[in-house]
Amino acid sequence: MAQKGRIAAPGLGMIGGAGVVGLMAAGALTACAIAALDTAMELWLAALIVAVVYAAVAGVLALQGRNKVQEATPPAQQTVETLKEDVEWAKTRK
Repeated sequence: MAQKGRIAAPGLGMIGGAGVVGLMAAGALTACAIAALDTAMELWLAALIVAVVYAAVAGVLALQGRNKVQEATPPAQQTVETLKEDVEWAKTRK
């Protein structure tokens, strides 16, 4: 197991590095989008537009995530209620 860990460690480090470089690429693309919009408008307005687009995307993702979590929640709540009913049934069975 330790040997497998030594083999996997560099790969995990590379994945972490890829995540950091990916964030840097996202920042560079953000700067590129702002600079492109800056050719047609004021810099502050270009930055505001990019920020609003990012906020809208984040909002949509958050709502979709919340809906997925809520889809998973009712069965768990139903299970708790079913277990309570089973306990009550078992008590009356004596």
